[in-house]
Amino acid sequence: MKLNCIKDVLDSKGISQTWLAKQLNKSYNTVNSYVCNRAQPNLETLLLISKILNVDLKDLIADADERNN
Repeated sequence: MKLNCIKDVLDSKGISQTWLAKQLNKSYNTVNSYVCNRAQPNLETLLLISKILNVDLKDLIADADERNN
């Protein structure tokens, strides 16, 4: 089960996990855990990620197909 779509958004925008980690002031390993769905960011971090990536928060937690069902 995919709990977040951070990887999809990063891929679509051509943004690296390393860049996002620097923006969040978090380690690469932490961001990689979010991207691989091994760990989930708290709501505050998820909101910050959405602002940094300039996407709606909903775009990080469900893909378009899931939202339309």
